[in-house]
Amino acid sequence: MEKQTEEKKRSLPLVPLICGVLAALLLAVYCGGVIYYQNRFVRGTVIDQVNVSGMTIAGLEERIGSYTLRVLERKSDGTTLEEEIPGTDIGLSYASTEPLQEILEGQNVWLWFLTQNLEYELEDALSWDEDALEDAVEALQGFDDDFAVEPMDAHISEYVSGSGYSIVEETQGNTLNLSRTLTAVSAAVAGLEEEVDLDAEGCYETPGLYADDEEMLSLLEKLKTYEDLTITYTFGDNVEVLDGETICSWLIIDGSEVTLDTEQVEEFVAALRKKYDTIFRSRTFKTSYGTEVTISTGDYGWWMNYVQEAAELAEMIENGESGERTPVYYQTAASYDTPDYGNTYVEVNLTAQHLFYYENGVLIMESDFVSGNSAKGYDTPTGVYGITYKQRDATLVGETYETPVSYWMPFNGNIGLHDATWRSTFGGDIYKTNGSHGCINLPYAKAQELYSYVEQGTPVICYYLPGTEPAPTEVDTSGETEDNMQITEGTEETTDTGGTAE
Repeated sequence: MEKQTEEKKRSLPLVPLICGVLAALLLAVYCGGVIYYQNRFVRGTVIDQVNVSGMTIAGLEERIGSYTLRVLERKSDGTTLEEEIPGTDIGLSYASTEPLQEILEGQNVWLWFLTQNLEYELEDALSWDEDALEDAVEALQGFDDDFAVEPMDAHISEYVSGSGYSIVEETQGNTLNLSRTLTAVSAAVAGLEEEVDLDAEGCYETPGLYADDEEMLSLLEKLKTYEDLTITYTFGDNVEVLDGETICSWLIIDGSEVTLDTEQVEEFVAALRKKYDTIFRSRTFKTSYGTEVTISTGDYGWWMNYVQEAAELAEMIENGESGERTPVYYQTAASYDTPDYGNTYVEVNLTAQHLFYYENGVLIMESDFVSGNSAKGYDTPTGVYGITYKQRDATLVGETYETPVSYWMPFNGNIGLHDATWRSTFGGDIYKTNGSHGCINLPYAKAQELYSYVEQGTPVICYYLPGTEPAPTEVDTSGETEDNMQITEGTEETTDTGGTAE
Protein backbone atom coordinates (compact mmCIF):
# COMPACT_ATOMS: atom_id res chain seq x y z
CA MET A 1 0.00 0.00 0.00
CA GLU A 2 2.73 2.42 0.85
CA LYS A 3 4.58 1.40 -2.29
CA GLN A 4 1.62 2.34 -4.55
CA THR A 5 1.26 5.70 -2.85
CA GLU A 6 4.86 6.42 -3.41
CA GLU A 7 4.68 5.63 -7.16
CA LYS A 8 1.61 7.86 -7.50
CA LYS A 9 3.48 10.74 -5.94
CA ARG A 10 6.32 10.34 -8.43
CA SER A 11 3.88 10.55 -11.52
CA LEU A 12 2.05 13.71 -10.44
CA PRO A 13 4.65 16.22 -11.80
CA LEU A 14 4.22 14.83 -15.36
CA VAL A 15 0.65 16.14 -15.79
CA PRO A 16 1.48 19.81 -15.49
CA LEU A 17 4.39 19.26 -17.77
CA ILE A 18 2.31 17.72 -20.53
CA CYS A 19 -0.35 20.41 -20.25
CA GLY A 20 2.30 23.06 -20.43
CA VAL A 21 3.80 21.52 -23.54
CA LEU A 22 0.37 21.32 -25.24
CA ALA A 23 -0.42 24.87 -24.35
CA ALA A 24 2.89 25.98 -25.74
CA LEU A 25 2.25 24.11 -28.97
CA LEU A 26 -1.24 25.58 -29.33
CA LEU A 27 0.11 29.02 -28.67
CA ALA A 28 2.80 28.48 -31.23
CA VAL A 29 0.23 27.30 -33.83
CA TYR A 30 -2.06 30.19 -33.04
CA CYS A 31 0.74 32.74 -33.25
CA GLY A 32 1.94 31.12 -36.43
CA GLY A 33 -1.56 31.51 -37.84
CA VAL A 34 -1.66 35.14 -36.84
CA ILE A 35 1.66 35.72 -38.54
CA TYR A 36 0.62 33.62 -41.59
CA TYR A 37 -2.55 35.60 -42.22
CA GLN A 38 -0.82 38.94 -41.88
CA ASN A 39 -0.44 38.96 -45.68
CA ARG A 40 -3.07 36.38 -46.61
CA PHE A 41 -6.82 36.51 -46.71
CA VAL A 42 -8.47 34.68 -43.84
CA ARG A 43 -10.74 31.74 -44.39
CA GLY A 44 -14.15 32.58 -45.82
CA THR A 45 -12.96 35.67 -47.69
CA VAL A 46 -14.74 36.12 -51.03
CA ILE A 47 -13.83 39.01 -53.31
CA ASP A 48 -16.04 39.65 -56.34
CA GLN A 49 -17.51 36.17 -55.88
CA VAL A 50 -14.06 34.58 -55.94
CA ASN A 51 -12.97 32.59 -52.87
CA VAL A 52 -9.50 33.96 -52.01
CA SER A 53 -9.06 32.19 -48.65
CA GLY A 54 -5.37 31.75 -47.82
CA MET A 55 -4.21 33.64 -50.92
CA THR A 56 -1.78 36.54 -50.98
CA ILE A 57 -2.16 39.56 -53.21
CA ALA A 58 0.86 38.35 -55.18
CA GLY A 59 -0.82 34.97 -55.51
CA LEU A 60 -3.95 36.61 -56.88
CA GLU A 61 -1.90 38.53 -59.42
CA GLU A 62 -0.11 35.35 -60.38
CA ARG A 63 -3.44 33.58 -60.74
CA ILE A 64 -4.69 36.32 -63.03
CA GLY A 65 -1.54 36.06 -65.10
CA SER A 66 -2.25 32.40 -65.79
CA TYR A 67 -6.02 32.76 -66.02
CA THR A 68 -7.83 31.13 -68.96
CA LEU A 69 -11.57 31.10 -69.50
CA ARG A 70 -12.99 27.90 -70.99
CA VAL A 71 -15.90 28.66 -73.30
CA LEU A 72 -18.47 25.93 -73.96
CA GLU A 73 -20.35 26.30 -77.25
CA ARG A 74 -23.17 24.41 -78.90
CA LYS A 75 -22.54 22.58 -82.16
CA SER A 76 -25.30 22.30 -84.75
CA ASP A 77 -25.64 18.59 -83.92
CA GLY A 78 -26.24 19.36 -80.25
CA THR A 79 -22.81 18.35 -78.96
CA THR A 80 -20.43 20.75 -77.18
CA LEU A 81 -17.35 22.54 -78.46
CA GLU A 82 -14.73 23.90 -76.04
CA GLU A 83 -12.60 26.97 -76.76
CA GLU A 84 -10.38 29.10 -74.52
CA ILE A 85 -9.82 32.80 -73.99
CA PRO A 86 -6.48 33.37 -72.15
CA GLY A 87 -6.39 36.35 -69.78
CA THR A 88 -3.14 37.46 -71.40
CA ASP A 89 -4.97 37.87 -74.73
CA ILE A 90 -7.31 40.41 -73.25
CA GLY A 91 -4.82 42.22 -70.99
CA LEU A 92 -6.42 40.96 -67.77
CA SER A 93 -4.92 42.50 -64.59
CA TYR A 94 -5.79 44.29 -61.37
CA ALA A 95 -6.35 47.93 -61.93
CA SER A 96 -4.93 48.56 -58.41
CA THR A 97 -4.00 46.35 -55.44
CA GLU A 98 -4.84 49.04 -52.90
CA PRO A 99 -8.42 47.76 -52.33
CA LEU A 100 -6.97 44.30 -51.72
CA GLN A 101 -4.44 45.70 -49.28
CA GLU A 102 -7.21 47.51 -47.43
CA ILE A 103 -9.10 44.25 -47.06
CA LEU A 104 -5.97 42.56 -45.66
CA GLU A 105 -5.36 45.33 -43.21
CA GLY A 106 -8.96 45.39 -42.08
CA GLN A 107 -9.37 41.68 -41.45
CA ASN A 108 -9.28 40.22 -37.94
CA VAL A 109 -6.27 37.91 -38.06
CA TRP A 110 -6.71 37.04 -34.38
CA LEU A 111 -9.67 34.94 -35.43
CA TRP A 112 -7.88 33.39 -38.33
CA PHE A 113 -8.89 29.90 -37.24
CA LEU A 114 -12.57 30.71 -37.82
CA THR A 115 -14.38 30.81 -41.18
CA GLN A 116 -15.44 34.42 -41.14
CA ASN A 117 -17.67 34.57 -44.26
CA LEU A 118 -16.35 37.89 -45.46
CA GLU A 119 -17.64 38.96 -48.87
CA TYR A 120 -16.44 42.00 -50.78
CA GLU A 121 -17.48 43.58 -54.01
CA LEU A 122 -14.78 45.74 -55.51
CA GLU A 123 -15.59 48.24 -58.20
CA ASP A 124 -13.35 47.95 -61.22
CA ALA A 125 -10.80 45.88 -59.34
CA LEU A 126 -10.06 43.86 -62.45
CA SER A 127 -9.42 45.49 -65.79
CA TRP A 128 -9.07 44.23 -69.34
CA ASP A 129 -8.97 45.55 -72.84
CA GLU A 130 -12.60 45.71 -73.96
CA ASP A 131 -11.68 45.74 -77.64
CA ALA A 132 -9.38 42.75 -77.17
CA LEU A 133 -12.16 40.88 -75.36
CA GLU A 134 -14.63 41.64 -78.15
CA ASP A 135 -12.10 40.47 -80.73
CA ALA A 136 -11.57 37.27 -78.75
CA VAL A 137 -15.31 36.66 -78.56
CA GLU A 138 -15.87 37.34 -82.25
CA ALA A 139 -13.06 34.89 -83.02
CA LEU A 140 -15.04 32.05 -81.43
CA GLN A 141 -16.21 29.44 -83.91
CA GLY A 142 -19.77 30.21 -82.93
CA PHE A 143 -19.49 33.37 -85.01
CA ASP A 144 -18.05 31.60 -88.05
CA ASP A 145 -20.61 31.48 -90.88
CA ASP A 146 -19.40 28.00 -91.85
CA PHE A 147 -19.97 26.78 -88.30
CA ALA A 148 -23.10 28.57 -87.21
CA VAL A 149 -26.56 27.46 -88.32
CA GLU A 150 -29.41 29.96 -88.15
CA PRO A 151 -32.39 28.98 -86.02
CA MET A 152 -35.51 28.17 -88.03
CA ASP A 153 -39.05 28.87 -86.94
CA ALA A 154 -41.56 26.10 -86.82
CA HIS A 155 -43.56 26.31 -90.00
CA ILE A 156 -46.23 24.66 -92.06
CA SER A 157 -45.05 22.09 -94.56
CA GLU A 158 -45.79 22.22 -98.25
CA TYR A 159 -49.12 20.69 -99.15
CA VAL A 160 -48.71 16.97 -99.74
CA SER A 161 -51.35 15.26 -101.84
CA GLY A 162 -53.17 12.71 -99.75
CA SER A 163 -51.89 13.89 -96.39
CA GLY A 164 -52.22 17.67 -96.56
CA TYR A 165 -50.34 20.05 -94.31
CA SER A 166 -48.29 19.38 -91.18
CA ILE A 167 -46.18 21.41 -88.75
CA VAL A 168 -42.43 21.22 -89.29
CA GLU A 169 -40.73 21.61 -85.92
CA GLU A 170 -38.42 24.51 -85.20
CA THR A 171 -34.63 24.20 -85.51
CA GLN A 172 -32.60 25.70 -82.68
CA GLY A 173 -29.43 26.17 -84.70
CA ASN A 174 -26.29 27.54 -83.04
CA THR A 175 -26.07 31.19 -84.01
CA LEU A 176 -24.67 33.30 -81.19
CA ASN A 177 -25.98 36.70 -80.24
CA LEU A 178 -22.91 38.96 -79.95
CA SER A 179 -24.32 41.28 -77.29
CA ARG A 180 -25.49 38.47 -75.00
CA THR A 181 -22.25 36.55 -75.53
CA LEU A 182 -20.10 39.56 -74.63
CA THR A 183 -22.13 40.08 -71.46
CA ALA A 184 -21.80 36.43 -70.39
CA VAL A 185 -18.04 36.25 -71.13
CA SER A 186 -17.37 39.60 -69.41
CA ALA A 187 -19.21 38.40 -66.29
CA ALA A 188 -17.20 35.16 -66.28
CA VAL A 189 -13.91 37.04 -66.61
CA ALA A 190 -14.90 39.49 -63.89
CA GLY A 191 -15.56 36.53 -61.59
CA LEU A 192 -12.39 34.73 -62.72
CA GLU A 193 -14.60 31.73 -63.46
CA GLU A 194 -13.01 28.68 -64.99
CA GLU A 195 -15.68 28.24 -67.68
CA VAL A 196 -18.79 29.76 -69.15
CA ASP A 197 -21.53 27.72 -70.86
CA LEU A 198 -22.94 29.96 -73.58
CA ASP A 199 -25.99 27.72 -74.00
CA ALA A 200 -26.83 27.87 -70.29
CA GLU A 201 -26.32 31.63 -70.32
CA GLY A 202 -28.89 32.07 -73.13
CA CYS A 203 -26.43 33.47 -75.65
CA TYR A 204 -27.97 31.80 -78.72
CA GLU A 205 -30.53 33.18 -81.10
CA THR A 206 -33.83 31.35 -80.73
CA PRO A 207 -36.69 30.54 -83.13
CA GLY A 208 -39.60 32.95 -83.15
CA LEU A 209 -42.19 30.21 -83.51
CA TYR A 210 -42.37 26.78 -81.93
CA ALA A 211 -44.35 23.77 -83.04
CA ASP A 212 -46.54 23.84 -79.94
CA ASP A 213 -47.29 27.56 -80.10
CA GLU A 214 -51.01 28.26 -80.07
CA GLU A 215 -50.87 30.27 -83.30
CA MET A 216 -49.19 27.40 -85.13
CA LEU A 217 -51.79 24.92 -83.93
CA SER A 218 -54.59 27.33 -84.89
CA LEU A 219 -53.03 27.85 -88.32
CA LEU A 220 -52.86 24.10 -88.95
CA GLU A 221 -56.49 23.73 -87.92
CA LYS A 222 -57.50 26.51 -90.32
CA LEU A 223 -55.52 24.91 -93.14
CA LYS A 224 -57.29 21.64 -92.50
CA THR A 225 -60.60 23.38 -93.25
CA TYR A 226 -59.21 24.47 -96.64
CA GLU A 227 -58.06 20.91 -97.34
CA ASP A 228 -61.60 19.61 -96.87
CA LEU A 229 -63.33 22.17 -99.12
CA THR A 230 -65.21 21.11 -102.24
CA ILE A 231 -67.01 23.71 -104.36
CA THR A 232 -68.93 22.46 -107.39
CA TYR A 233 -70.04 24.37 -110.47
CA THR A 234 -72.51 22.75 -112.87
CA PHE A 235 -72.73 23.96 -116.46
CA GLY A 236 -75.32 21.69 -118.05
CA ASP A 237 -73.70 18.30 -118.44
CA ASN A 238 -70.31 19.67 -117.43
CA VAL A 239 -69.25 19.73 -113.79
CA GLU A 240 -66.28 21.74 -112.54
CA VAL A 241 -65.05 20.70 -109.08
CA LEU A 242 -62.83 23.05 -107.11
CA ASP A 243 -61.24 20.81 -104.49
CA GLY A 244 -59.11 21.40 -101.42
CA GLU A 245 -55.91 20.45 -103.19
CA THR A 246 -56.37 23.22 -105.76
CA ILE A 247 -57.48 25.72 -103.12
CA CYS A 248 -54.44 24.93 -100.97
CA SER A 249 -52.21 25.81 -103.92
CA TRP A 250 -53.73 29.31 -103.76
CA LEU A 251 -52.77 29.88 -100.12
CA ILE A 252 -49.93 32.15 -99.05
CA ILE A 253 -48.49 31.09 -95.68
CA ASP A 254 -46.26 33.56 -93.85
CA GLY A 255 -45.27 32.45 -90.37
CA SER A 256 -48.53 32.00 -88.51
CA GLU A 257 -50.57 33.94 -91.07
CA VAL A 258 -52.39 32.50 -94.07
CA THR A 259 -53.96 34.51 -96.87
CA LEU A 260 -55.76 33.54 -100.05
CA ASP A 261 -54.09 34.58 -103.30
CA THR A 262 -57.05 36.33 -104.92
CA GLU A 263 -55.21 36.62 -108.22
CA GLN A 264 -55.33 32.86 -108.57
CA VAL A 265 -59.02 32.87 -107.68
CA GLU A 266 -59.55 35.44 -110.43
CA GLU A 267 -57.57 33.31 -112.89
CA PHE A 268 -59.77 30.31 -112.06
CA VAL A 269 -62.96 32.32 -112.61
CA ALA A 270 -61.52 33.79 -115.82
CA ALA A 271 -60.91 30.25 -117.09
CA LEU A 272 -64.54 29.33 -116.34
CA ARG A 273 -65.73 32.46 -118.10
CA LYS A 274 -63.60 31.70 -121.13
CA LYS A 275 -64.83 28.13 -121.26
CA TYR A 276 -68.53 28.65 -120.62
CA ASP A 277 -69.44 32.22 -121.59
CA THR A 278 -71.24 32.28 -124.93
CA ILE A 279 -71.99 35.97 -125.38
CA PHE A 280 -70.50 37.56 -128.52
CA ARG A 281 -69.63 34.14 -129.98
CA SER A 282 -70.55 32.85 -133.42
CA ARG A 283 -73.30 30.27 -133.65
CA THR A 284 -74.46 27.91 -136.34
CA PHE A 285 -78.23 28.03 -136.58
CA LYS A 286 -80.39 25.59 -138.53
CA THR A 287 -83.22 27.62 -140.01
CA SER A 288 -86.80 26.56 -140.53
CA TYR A 289 -85.85 26.29 -144.21
CA GLY A 290 -83.44 23.44 -143.50
CA THR A 291 -80.41 25.59 -144.26
CA GLU A 292 -77.72 26.40 -141.69
CA VAL A 293 -76.49 29.96 -141.25
CA THR A 294 -73.63 31.31 -139.20
CA ILE A 295 -74.57 34.21 -136.94
CA SER A 296 -71.67 36.09 -135.37
CA THR A 297 -73.44 39.18 -134.02
CA GLY A 298 -75.82 39.88 -131.16
CA ASP A 299 -75.47 40.05 -127.39
CA TYR A 300 -77.33 36.90 -126.38
CA GLY A 301 -75.62 34.28 -124.25
CA TRP A 302 -74.07 33.47 -120.90
CA TRP A 303 -72.12 36.43 -119.60
CA MET A 304 -70.42 35.91 -116.26
CA ASN A 305 -69.81 38.81 -113.90
CA TYR A 306 -66.16 37.91 -113.55
CA VAL A 307 -65.23 40.47 -110.86
CA GLN A 308 -68.21 39.77 -108.60
CA GLU A 309 -67.96 36.01 -109.00
CA ALA A 310 -64.26 36.03 -108.08
CA ALA A 311 -65.01 38.14 -105.00
CA GLU A 312 -67.85 35.88 -103.84
CA LEU A 313 -65.89 32.70 -104.51
CA ALA A 314 -62.95 34.08 -102.49
CA GLU A 315 -65.31 34.92 -99.64
CA MET A 316 -66.80 31.44 -99.73
CA ILE A 317 -63.33 29.88 -99.56
CA GLU A 318 -62.19 32.15 -96.73
CA ASN A 319 -65.32 31.24 -94.78
CA GLY A 320 -64.51 27.56 -95.22
CA GLU A 321 -67.78 26.83 -97.02
CA SER A 322 -68.26 23.82 -99.29
CA GLY A 323 -71.21 23.33 -101.62
CA GLU A 324 -72.80 23.94 -104.99
CA ARG A 325 -72.18 27.31 -106.60
CA THR A 326 -73.91 29.15 -109.43
CA PRO A 327 -71.79 31.96 -110.91
CA VAL A 328 -72.85 35.58 -110.75
CA TYR A 329 -74.01 36.60 -114.25
CA TYR A 330 -74.60 39.86 -116.01
CA GLN A 331 -76.83 37.85 -118.31
CA THR A 332 -77.98 34.26 -118.59
CA ALA A 333 -79.07 32.10 -121.52
CA ALA A 334 -81.62 29.33 -121.96
CA SER A 335 -79.23 26.40 -121.82
CA TYR A 336 -75.68 25.51 -120.87
CA ASP A 337 -75.73 23.00 -123.68
CA THR A 338 -75.30 23.77 -127.38
CA PRO A 339 -77.15 25.70 -128.66
CA ASP A 340 -77.30 28.04 -125.68
CA TYR A 341 -80.59 29.59 -126.89
CA GLY A 342 -82.28 26.24 -126.36
CA ASN A 343 -85.36 25.16 -128.30
CA THR A 344 -87.72 28.02 -127.41
CA TYR A 345 -87.06 31.12 -129.50
CA VAL A 346 -88.26 33.63 -132.07
CA GLU A 347 -86.71 33.05 -135.49
CA VAL A 348 -86.62 36.14 -137.76
CA ASN A 349 -85.75 35.64 -141.44
CA LEU A 350 -85.04 39.19 -142.61
CA THR A 351 -84.73 38.07 -146.22
CA ALA A 352 -88.10 36.30 -146.28
CA GLN A 353 -89.68 38.89 -143.95
CA HIS A 354 -91.12 36.00 -142.02
CA LEU A 355 -90.79 34.90 -138.39
CA PHE A 356 -91.42 31.68 -136.48
CA TYR A 357 -91.94 31.07 -132.80
CA TYR A 358 -90.82 27.70 -131.43
CA GLU A 359 -91.56 26.46 -127.95
CA ASN A 360 -89.72 23.37 -126.72
CA GLY A 361 -88.86 22.62 -130.33
CA VAL A 362 -92.47 22.79 -131.56
CA LEU A 363 -93.56 25.48 -134.01
CA ILE A 364 -96.29 27.45 -132.25
CA MET A 365 -96.84 30.37 -134.62
CA GLU A 366 -95.46 32.20 -137.62
CA SER A 367 -96.09 35.52 -139.32
CA ASP A 368 -95.00 37.90 -142.02
CA PHE A 369 -93.55 41.23 -140.87
CA VAL A 370 -91.95 44.43 -142.09
CA SER A 371 -88.40 45.21 -140.92
CA GLY A 372 -86.08 48.21 -141.25
CA ASN A 373 -86.15 50.47 -144.30
CA SER A 374 -83.27 49.29 -146.45
CA ALA A 375 -83.36 52.30 -148.80
CA LYS A 376 -82.74 54.64 -145.87
CA GLY A 377 -80.04 52.48 -144.29
CA TYR A 378 -82.24 51.34 -141.40
CA ASP A 379 -81.75 47.63 -142.02
CA THR A 380 -82.61 45.54 -138.97
CA PRO A 381 -79.34 44.09 -137.64
CA THR A 382 -78.73 40.37 -137.66
CA GLY A 383 -77.70 38.56 -134.49
CA VAL A 384 -78.90 36.53 -131.55
CA TYR A 385 -80.53 38.62 -128.82
CA GLY A 386 -82.87 38.19 -125.88
CA ILE A 387 -86.16 39.93 -125.16
CA THR A 388 -85.15 42.82 -122.88
CA TYR A 389 -88.62 43.15 -121.38
CA LYS A 390 -92.19 43.26 -122.65
CA GLN A 391 -94.64 46.12 -122.20
CA ARG A 392 -98.31 46.74 -122.88
CA ASP A 393 -99.56 50.03 -124.36
CA ALA A 394 -96.26 51.75 -125.11
CA THR A 395 -96.11 54.87 -127.29
CA LEU A 396 -93.76 55.28 -130.24
CA VAL A 397 -92.80 58.93 -130.32
CA GLY A 398 -91.33 60.76 -133.31
CA GLU A 399 -90.57 64.39 -134.01
CA THR A 400 -94.07 65.11 -135.30
CA TYR A 401 -96.17 62.25 -134.01
CA GLU A 402 -97.03 59.91 -131.18
CA THR A 403 -98.15 56.44 -132.21
CA PRO A 404 -99.39 53.99 -129.59
CA VAL A 405 -98.68 50.28 -129.84
CA SER A 406 -100.35 47.64 -127.76
CA TYR A 407 -97.55 45.07 -127.59
CA TRP A 408 -93.93 46.18 -127.24
CA MET A 409 -91.13 43.54 -127.07
CA PRO A 410 -87.65 45.17 -127.43
CA PHE A 411 -84.64 42.89 -127.94
CA ASN A 412 -81.79 45.03 -129.30
CA GLY A 413 -81.69 48.42 -127.64
CA ASN A 414 -84.78 50.24 -128.94
CA ILE A 415 -85.29 47.72 -131.72
CA GLY A 416 -88.18 45.45 -130.92
CA LEU A 417 -91.18 43.45 -132.03
CA HIS A 418 -94.53 45.23 -131.93
CA ASP A 419 -97.92 45.53 -133.55
CA ALA A 420 -98.27 48.05 -136.43
CA THR A 421 -101.94 48.81 -136.94
CA TRP A 422 -101.07 51.59 -139.39
CA ARG A 423 -100.01 48.92 -141.90
CA SER A 424 -102.46 46.94 -143.96
CA THR A 425 -99.86 44.72 -145.61
CA PHE A 426 -96.89 42.74 -144.23
CA GLY A 427 -94.12 40.67 -145.77
CA GLY A 428 -92.93 40.79 -149.35
CA ASP A 429 -90.38 43.50 -150.18
CA ILE A 430 -92.13 46.38 -148.40
CA TYR A 431 -89.11 46.84 -146.11
CA LYS A 432 -86.85 47.81 -148.98
CA THR A 433 -88.43 51.26 -149.48
CA ASN A 434 -91.14 51.58 -146.86
CA GLY A 435 -89.76 49.70 -143.91
CA SER A 436 -89.45 50.68 -140.30
CA HIS A 437 -86.66 52.42 -138.52
CA GLY A 438 -85.34 48.98 -137.54
CA CYS A 439 -88.18 47.35 -135.58
CA ILE A 440 -90.13 44.26 -136.59
CA ASN A 441 -93.65 45.39 -137.45
CA LEU A 442 -96.28 42.66 -136.94
CA PRO A 443 -100.00 42.35 -137.59
CA TYR A 444 -101.95 43.18 -134.44
CA ALA A 445 -103.24 39.65 -133.85
CA LYS A 446 -99.81 38.12 -134.38
CA ALA A 447 -98.13 40.63 -132.06
CA GLN A 448 -100.77 39.89 -129.44
CA GLU A 449 -100.22 36.14 -129.79
CA LEU A 450 -96.45 36.41 -129.70
CA TYR A 451 -96.65 38.69 -126.67
CA SER A 452 -98.53 35.96 -124.80
CA TYR A 453 -95.70 33.50 -125.45
CA VAL A 454 -92.45 35.35 -124.96
CA GLU A 455 -90.87 36.40 -121.69
CA GLN A 456 -87.88 38.46 -120.71
CA GLY A 457 -84.82 36.64 -122.04
CA THR A 458 -86.61 34.70 -124.80
CA PRO A 459 -84.04 34.44 -127.65
CA VAL A 460 -84.67 36.35 -130.87
CA ILE A 461 -82.57 35.07 -133.79
CA CYS A 462 -82.27 37.44 -136.76
CA TYR A 463 -80.58 36.48 -140.03
CA TYR A 464 -80.58 36.97 -143.78
CA LEU A 465 -80.94 33.89 -145.96
CA PRO A 466 -80.41 34.42 -149.70
CA GLY A 467 -82.77 32.35 -151.80
CA THR A 468 -85.77 32.94 -149.57
CA GLU A 469 -86.70 36.34 -151.00
CA PRO A 470 -90.47 36.91 -151.13
CA ALA A 471 -92.41 38.11 -154.14
CA PRO A 472 -92.67 41.92 -154.59
CA THR A 473 -95.49 43.57 -152.67
CA GLU A 474 -97.46 46.73 -153.46
CA VAL A 475 -95.87 49.58 -151.52
CA ASP A 476 -97.76 50.81 -148.43
CA THR A 477 -96.71 54.39 -147.56
CA SER A 478 -98.63 54.58 -144.30
CA GLY A 479 -95.63 53.50 -142.27
CA GLU A 480 -93.62 56.71 -142.82
CA THR A 481 -94.97 58.27 -139.61
CA GLU A 482 -92.65 56.41 -137.23
CA ASP A 483 -89.27 57.90 -138.16
CA ASN A 484 -87.02 58.90 -135.21
CA MET A 485 -89.45 57.39 -132.70
CA GLN A 486 -88.99 57.21 -128.93
CA ILE A 487 -90.55 54.75 -126.51
CA THR A 488 -92.73 56.02 -123.66
CA GLU A 489 -95.18 54.60 -121.18
CA GLY A 490 -97.54 57.08 -119.58
CA THR A 491 -95.56 60.25 -118.90
CA GLU A 492 -92.15 58.51 -118.57
CA GLU A 493 -90.10 58.81 -121.75
CA THR A 494 -87.08 56.73 -122.81
CA THR A 495 -84.96 58.41 -125.48
CA ASP A 496 -84.08 56.38 -128.56
CA THR A 497 -80.29 56.63 -128.42
CA GLY A 498 -79.71 54.17 -131.26
CA GLY A 499 -81.92 55.83 -133.79
CA THR A 500 -82.97 52.38 -135.06
CA ALA A 501 -86.32 51.82 -133.43
CA GLU A 502 -89.62 51.12 -135.21
